[in-house]
Amino acid sequence: MWLNPEEVLLKNALKLWVTERSNDFFLLQRRRGHGEPTSRITGLLVGALDTVLDSNARVTPFRILLQVPGSQVSWVIASGAAIEEVNKHWDWLVHNLLHSLSVFENKEDAASFVKGKVKGLIAEDARGRQAAQEEDPEKFREALLKFERHFSLPSSEKLVTFYSCCCWKGRVPRQGFLYLSINHMAFYSFLLGKEVKFVIPWAEVMQLERVSTTLMTEAIRVTTRQRQREFSMFLNLDETFGVISQLADITLRRLLDSEGLELDRVLQQPARITKRILEEQALREYVLALFRLPRAEMLHEVVSCSVWTPHARCHTAGTLYTTDSYLCFSSREEGSCILLIPLSEVLSIEKAESTSPLPNPVIVSVRTKKAFQLIELQDRDELVENMNSRLRALQWKQSMFRSKKDSRSRSVVSYWSRTRNINGAFINVSTCEFICACCQSMETVKERLWEDHFSEFGRSVHMFRTGKIQKLVAMGIPESLRGELWMTFSDASSELESHQGYYASLVQKSMGQSNLATEEIERDLHRSLPDHPAFQNPTGIAALRRVLTAYAHRNPKIGYCQSMNILASVLLLYAKEEEAFWLLVAVCERMLPDYFNRRVIGAQVDQSVFEELIRERLPELAEQVPDLSTLSSVSLSWFLTLFLSVLPFSSAVCVVDCFFFQGIKAIFQLGLAVLEANAAQLSACTDDGQALMILTGFLDQVGNEESPCVASSSPPEENSCSDFTLPAVGQINITALISESFEKFRDLTVRQIERLRCLHRIQVLQAHEDTIKENALRLVTPDVSISHEDLSDIYDLFKVSFLFSFFFFFTNKPAAWQYSDSSRSFVERQYRVDRPQFKSLYGLLAPWPSDQHGDTLANRTFTLLDQDCDNLVTFKEFASWLDTLYCEELNEKIRLLYRLHIPPALTENEEDSSLKSPLLSTNRPLYVNKEPSGRDDEVQDYQEQLKQMLRDLTKEKEKDVDKPLPLMNQREFIQLCKTLYSMFHNDPEENDLFQAIATVTSLVLQIGEASHRGETKGSEVSGQEEAKAAGQAQGAAAENEWTVSYAQILASLLTEQALVNFFEKPAELSAKISEAKNNQYQQRAGLLSLQQRTR
Repeated sequence: MWLNPEEVLLKNALKLWVTERSNDFFLLQRRRGHGEPTSRITGLLVGALDTVLDSNARVTPFRILLQVPGSQVSWVIASGAAIEEVNKHWDWLVHNLLHSLSVFENKEDAASFVKGKVKGLIAEDARGRQAAQEEDPEKFREALLKFERHFSLPSSEKLVTFYSCCCWKGRVPRQGFLYLSINHMAFYSFLLGKEVKFVIPWAEVMQLERVSTTLMTEAIRVTTRQRQREFSMFLNLDETFGVISQLADITLRRLLDSEGLELDRVLQQPARITKRILEEQALREYVLALFRLPRAEMLHEVVSCSVWTPHARCHTAGTLYTTDSYLCFSSREEGSCILLIPLSEVLSIEKAESTSPLPNPVIVSVRTKKAFQLIELQDRDELVENMNSRLRALQWKQSMFRSKKDSRSRSVVSYWSRTRNINGAFINVSTCEFICACCQSMETVKERLWEDHFSEFGRSVHMFRTGKIQKLVAMGIPESLRGELWMTFSDASSELESHQGYYASLVQKSMGQSNLATEEIERDLHRSLPDHPAFQNPTGIAALRRVLTAYAHRNPKIGYCQSMNILASVLLLYAKEEEAFWLLVAVCERMLPDYFNRRVIGAQVDQSVFEELIRERLPELAEQVPDLSTLSSVSLSWFLTLFLSVLPFSSAVCVVDCFFFQGIKAIFQLGLAVLEANAAQLSACTDDGQALMILTGFLDQVGNEESPCVASSSPPEENSCSDFTLPAVGQINITALISESFEKFRDLTVRQIERLRCLHRIQVLQAHEDTIKENALRLVTPDVSISHEDLSDIYDLFKVSFLFSFFFFFTNKPAAWQYSDSSRSFVERQYRVDRPQFKSLYGLLAPWPSDQHGDTLANRTFTLLDQDCDNLVTFKEFASWLDTLYCEELNEKIRLLYRLHIPPALTENEEDSSLKSPLLSTNRPLYVNKEPSGRDDEVQDYQEQLKQMLRDLTKEKEKDVDKPLPLMNQREFIQLCKTLYSMFHNDPEENDLFQAIATVTSLVLQIGEASHRGETKGSEVSGQEEAKAAGQAQGAAAENEWTVSYAQILASLLTEQALVNFFEKPAELSAKISEAKNNQYQQRAGLLSLQQRTR
């Protein structure tokens, strides 16, 4: 295959390669030992060296080198595993390029020509492979060429798919094509001689909607911060809207919330994203949510089949999903029958004899001596082979783990036995001592119902989950079975089984550590169920501390967040300590992803989804309460604590039962039911406080059959006994409320929730960006005089420049990205730009001409602003620089120019030939269009005028008075003059300005010379001593030193009115910003395209 040319310094280091064919420009080489049956020792030696030194060469034993005659440098341009493949590439080079290379006089140009051709072949091959994956390869290839031609984006901007549609401008539709790439959506139309095209980066999308109007039956509305665009007349609107939603969501998560995609390996490489990948990813997200699988699970096969269901005595049709560690089955109607089989429980997967009633059957045997029969499987042989391959790999991994576990020290085992005994006593206290006699009979009835259910549907993780079990869960799980069933429903039992001893080792490692997470844990330990006796003694507190600390050590990105203590304490009431830990892992990492972090993105996304569900399912309430943010803010604690903080304890644990069985869908359904029950009162509310009181009062009255008013976990104290005397009228039974929520909102599916999450995550992330922007502006505004509107626009330009590099470079992220870590403070997490990004912004916003010298000045400005020397500039530093240029007085602008021409902004190794130029003579002044007078009194007049101005300047208060600026030597002053000359090009007063600067230059040179002569006479003795100490050369250099001060330069500039007018002339920042908005994207895209072509 063709390779991007990679430089090789030694064409045959250590004689590892044998040249098979060669000419003046190309070499075809074979790896020594490959294909030589008689040279076994050579092959072994080379293989060993490949393993240590050059792993890439081990994979491809043949390669083609591009060489330049007379040079030791070569480039690998092709490689292959077979000689036939490499020979094809060799023949193509000989027949198509070799003859053309002879016309190049410069052999380096010939090499560049070949490298460009090879890159073109790679790009064409990539296009062909991508097109081949589409349904109509030729049509896609044609669309790809049009996309590249119309929009001129860098070659790394990969087209994902395209659709024919109409873009509406008012009431006028424009028929064209919508192109969806990995970072942008672009539209192109050419109709009746009029061309319309635009590009919208996904990072600027604020909201996506499906709308209907009188003109458009159904359309997709894309909202950015600047405007709205509406597209209609799609052949498949559902598919188009899904792809647009996914691409926008993926891009925003990659750019603004990178931690959210940590485990999605495919999405971390946007260049690999295709339409097929998006479809597979959407299905994978649905499967992970439906079965609540670990986020690292990868989806492999999706096949239609039927499963024998003993309780129904028939085969149930549905879909089988296979992942790395699970076999998952869901009936056609989501939720009516679900089966989850961990591969760790599987003994064998075998094919059975196919018959007409049982076509293509497969038998899956598990460790509990049960077997599951699947029929009507397409491609059964390949499916069974793949599943068995994963099963064997998992069994081998488990056997290796067990061997390591058996070799553990006895200290760990004894430690674990001790914690289990403590936990056992803890459970007895919590579940038995405070259950009143009237509740025990109900517990017995529930236990008997569950035992009957187990005998019919199974008991372990792979039980059949149907509507019947949902009714049992709504009644409340018996306390004796609650911990077991929580472990079963969440499949935390499989995690526990496969990680024996893991929790004990975490406890040992985290014991005694002190950090922010442990401090927060210690602060919240006694706030976790403070009324429960189990957490009023050292035993319960110690167990809670170990669980929370161990999890913080396991997952430092989450660490510890508020509400985790409440959840963990409830888990400890019904499960052993290690089981409670794995339940906490399941909740935080699988069932409530992105909930428990500093920004609680997941919880905010679900609140936004909840608002939309209210509008959809409770339209009358939504109409009476237009601002649903009040209800969503009240309901935030419902989602974060699973109603534990708002319901009586005995009722809240029933909600937790439903959550472990159905996931977040149960919380959505219950939340809608609570709002529906209070819709009339909420509609009449006049303020937020009244709504909060209504919902709080309602939830306080929710009880259950065993204990309608008392938490089953509360101790039998006086206040608890008094609650029994409350009237039962108006009280709500939790079982009835849960059953009602299941029944009324049963059509709410996991698939619908996942789609809504994808859409609303876009809005939540953009809302976070708006908050960050407001905080940044609030931080900068007091220090600058730029208007709030202009500062806001500057921030947007700054942010786009920061994000732009991530659009097209996916492997090497700039250093600025490390500061976006959410664990940093706000000031640390500000957007920062590196040198190339700053230079781009400089060219857009600097008020001075951006010629070749402007690039040098931009480099110096970046160095000056980079005060902490991390090669990054913050928005505050950038805004302060612009404020000086556009809003400050003349003396501050001159001060900035002065600082740009002395260290550290001006460096000795700066690539500017003028820095190395000899010193200018100061024997005669410099004048332009002015005859020299030759009178000595003229220089004297200038000096007298200068002295008077210096006296005036000393009376004024200047900034940084405590930090006087260093003196400027003659080379640095020459650079300042060069900058000033470059600033006056194309100015209407160009001639006057050139004459003025020439006058000032002459004056400053004479002042410096006069000052230098005076210093030389006064320090002749010290100069001689320096010469003796440092050597004759250094003494001569020191004697010739020439310097001027900032005050002298400023005073000289003030003598010329033309210069004063130039620097005091107001600059239109708003106009510059408006122009920059129009040019920024095209400028950066063009620059990146140029950079990629020259690589």
